[in-house]
Amino acid sequence: MDSAVDIPTWTEERFRRVAADALHGTPQDKPSNLASPGISMRSDFDLNPDHDAVREIAKSPRSAAVLIPIVAHRELTVLLTQRTDHLPSHAGQIAFPGGKVEPNDTDALETALRESEEEIGLARGHIEPLGFLDGYLTGTGFHVVPVVALVTPGFSLALDPSEVADAFEVPFAFFMDTANHERHSREWRGTLRSYYAMPYGERFIWGATAGMIRNLHDRFRERLGGP
Repeated sequence: MDSAVDIPTWTEERFRRVAADALHGTPQDKPSNLASPGISMRSDFDLNPDHDAVREIAKSPRSAAVLIPIVAHRELTVLLTQRTDHLPSHAGQIAFPGGKVEPNDTDALETALRESEEEIGLARGHIEPLGFLDGYLTGTGFHVVPVVALVTPGFSLALDPSEVADAFEVPFAFFMDTANHERHSREWRGTLRSYYAMPYGERFIWGATAGMIRNLHDRFRERLGGP
């Protein structure tokens, strides 16, 4: 059972109150050195003691952004996508809508909004950005800016079949329960690497998506005084 601090329902009002303190007001700078003071950084290697790989990636990462859409139902949910099986990278994986920063994008927020519209047809009029999580470095060489936003219900989606096989929602409370956060391991480039996974029914949520959810969980739980 989760701790008593999380017994109250996650309503929009409660989420806004905690988010106001838990989220960054601006995106975290692209890191050139993980040891630089003031950089808040998470990565695919958080559960591994040897961070040499992520330090190497941090020297020249490519810029990307994702939207973390919190749907403001009576009890909040998180909107996620499942990538198509034929994509060259991360095929079939669970992901947030998002992608590479394009030259015409004014900032990371614009990237997240544009990609959400292109990938799943989520209209900007339903999206209220609230803030940013820590920057996230992926093993594939991206520095991702996660944009947390409330999404007004009543939207309709139009999935891009070349990128997105499905879109679905998971209760926000599920991700806020530490008991649902598992640690798995697999070999990556000849080394055993551990990572977060959050299986939900038939959906296996892992990798960078689970890592960013863990960051959201940690920042919220710190403000609530939970473990």
